[in-house]
Parts: sequence; C-alpha cells; structure tokens
Amino acid sequence: MTAATDRLLIIDDDQAFAELLKRRLERHGFQAELAVDGAEALGKAQQFKPSHILLDMKLGDDSGLQLLPNLRQLAPAARLVLLTGYASVTTAVQAMKLGADDYLSKPVDSAALLVALRGQNPATETTAVDEMMSPERAEWEHIQRVLALHQGNVSAAARAMNMHRRTLQRKLQKRPVKQ
Repeated sequence: MTAATDRLLIIDDDQAFAELLKRRLERHGFQAELAVDGAEALGKAQQFKPSHILLDMKLGDDSGLQLLPNLRQLAPAARLVLLTGYASVTTAVQAMKLGADDYLSKPVDSAALLVALRGQNPATETTAVDEMMSPERAEWEHIQRVLALHQGNVSAAARAMNMHRRTLQRKLQKRPVKQ
C-alpha cells in the first residue's frame, strides 16, 4: 500500500484521460494533482512537491521529453514515469537518459501503472490490484480517444480505426462499460 505522503502529479493534455487516471490512482492511496501543459506542470511541481510524476509524451504541440530535465530539477527524488501512445525503443532510451524512471505505452492497465509508480519489479513483486481493464473497457476508452483526436467527427474516427461508420455509431450508442 502507498504511504499517505505519496503525492502524484499527472501531466497529460487529455483532460478526460487524466481525470480517469487521477480517480483510479487515488483509490490506491495517491494524493493527485493534474496539469495539462508544460508551464502548469512546472508550477505545480514546484508548489505540490510530488513524490511521483506521471508524464505524457505528447502535450499538445510540445513533447514531454523536453519537460523531463526541468521536472527532474524541481523534483529530483520523484519517481517519474513517462506514458506514451507512440512507443518506440528510441524514445524509451531517450526518456531514460533524460531522467525517466520508467516508460509505459498507452493504453496501460492499473497493475502495470502501479508497478511502475512504486518502482517494483513485476517478475519478483506481486501486486494486489482489484481492477483490471476489460477488453470492452479498453475498446471504449480507445474509441473515445480517437474520437477526441478527430474533434468528434465520427466518419474520420471510423476511417482512422479502419471501421465502418455505422459500426462505430452503434458502439457509441452503447453505455460505457463499467471498469
């Protein structure tokens, strides 16, 4: 279990995804704050004094990699995990060189996120996580992200997911799957 002093700064420009992460991690004992861009992140890192930082690789037109050295300077002891939807070996190596403690690709389940934030070795540590993301929930969240990327344009989102527009419309009419 995490200590009461575990302070988590979540830096992600996707407000809905950041709120979801915040709720999910607060259930595991973290006190969380959100930031949506680099300037806000640096300000909150200075004021909030996080023990853990969850940083998205892409922040609007900016890169989380550019923010890494400044965050490391403001919170040198914080456990810093970089999240990305565009994972590659090159960026993983670059992130580690710039000071990230771990590197995860989206979508990420709660178990992997908690292991990374706590600095545990998944091969030797066991974590009791009561919530695993179902495939249906992962699909729903993916659809929502793609739809947001296309400013709500169902036809463009369907093309991006290689799906027929009517199929996507039927999926959107269903209620979101409980986590």
